[in-house]
Amino acid sequence: MSDDMPATSAPGAPDPADLLGPDSLLHGFCDDARWALAVVRATALEAAHPQIGAALLENSTFVAHPWRRLRNTLVSTRRVLSGDPAVRDREVDRLNRLHGRLTGTDERDRPYSGLDPEARAWVVATLFESTVTMCRLSGESLDGPTMERLYAEFRAYLALLEGRYSDHLPPTLREFWPYYDDMLERGLENNEALRIVLFRLFAHVPPPPLLRGRPAVWAIGRAVAGPVAVAVVAASLPEAFRRQMGVGDLPGAQTLTRGVHVGTGVATRLLPEAWTRTETVMSLLDPDQTAGPGADAVAALRRRAGRAGALLRLLTPAPDDDGAGGTAPRPADRFFTDVLDQTGDGYLEWPDLAAMAREIATRLDLDADGEERLYKAFADWWRELVAALDADGDGRVTRQEYAASAGSLAGPALIRVAETLFEAADADGDGTISAGEHRTLFRSAFARELTDPDAGGRYSRSAFVREFVAFMAGRRNSTAYDGLLAHG
Repeated sequence: MSDDMPATSAPGAPDPADLLGPDSLLHGFCDDARWALAVVRATALEAAHPQIGAALLENSTFVAHPWRRLRNTLVSTRRVLSGDPAVRDREVDRLNRLHGRLTGTDERDRPYSGLDPEARAWVVATLFESTVTMCRLSGESLDGPTMERLYAEFRAYLALLEGRYSDHLPPTLREFWPYYDDMLERGLENNEALRIVLFRLFAHVPPPPLLRGRPAVWAIGRAVAGPVAVAVVAASLPEAFRRQMGVGDLPGAQTLTRGVHVGTGVATRLLPEAWTRTETVMSLLDPDQTAGPGADAVAALRRRAGRAGALLRLLTPAPDDDGAGGTAPRPADRFFTDVLDQTGDGYLEWPDLAAMAREIATRLDLDADGEERLYKAFADWWRELVAALDADGDGRVTRQEYAASAGSLAGPALIRVAETLFEAADADGDGTISAGEHRTLFRSAFARELTDPDAGGRYSRSAFVREFVAFMAGRRNSTAYDGLLAHG
């Protein structure tokens, strides 16, 4: 945060940093895997806000890459709540730069901005109310003082982002509930973003990393669990909101929703604490993730999952290898969908390349200068792509336009993107990528077959650039780059 921006809006208001940290209630919820229920519910309420809905439709990767979105949200929240002022302030600055890039106009020519204070206040409001609702449905309703403390922490979180306590989020819990009810009645709309969150997200969510090799198993499980998830989330939404948005309440959905919440609450109390941490669940789903404090729990759970997986492999033979982890390129259609179309809307546009830059900048925790260089390199590549691929001049690239001129992806601007990425990943500036620097970027093992013996067993600049360009031009598959840009 800048030094000339006060952290409070009135004398005597608490310093936001004093209310947050590892001992805060918010940190505890962030570390509880159950909080995912509250986050998904809050996302539906956020999507109905005109500005947030427009930003989600045009810029977000939450449909095509929900697991990435969940992981990055967890990483970002933990940085803000870390208790280390340097880590916290760096992340706050990064979030504000990210939101500052989310601007545009919606389909009704209304402007939107990721820095709009009223919209940001609504995001925090929905997370607070959804957390309270999660506790109530789980049979663990918060008492008055606890709810007051939690609300103060959420206001402090917003104050860190805004640089001051926002006038758009009421100062007291007593004043919050009329504000929340008024927003439900007059501040929201039934838009496409809401319908995507409720009905498309669960129907098309890609498999988590652990299950990517079993597409048939995931498809069957999703076909069963998807409608259940929709019913659970929809039934947990405020009745007035459901009525206004035309969201039906299926028979038995309320009972099912309460049962899911109570069941997860009971599991949290009965299972070892290490098993129910968000980090443990994410590490279980993604074998490339480090487990941190839950390493032993993750190892035990993976052993059990491995035995179950062996049985599934006997019952559901894997399809023929299509080269996803080797050197054979994907078919053009799949490369377009898996890698280029980051937002999942069926087109290649600037927000897709911006999403790639955003993911890389988040992974590497770049400062403002490094982030700016990365975005500029991707913007230059976008201009090169439009010139080469946009046959009808509508400012976006269709699947057909890409297939007709796919070879044009590997131009000078793409090489510059690769060089900029190399410079950003080379944290110690020694001109090579070490195993540790590789893991920071890719969260995966070092690819020894691609290292340069002349560079001491590290990635040389030329090898790194060659691999990146070959991948982004659709000529070669790479497990590392799949994990960074292709996997959901």
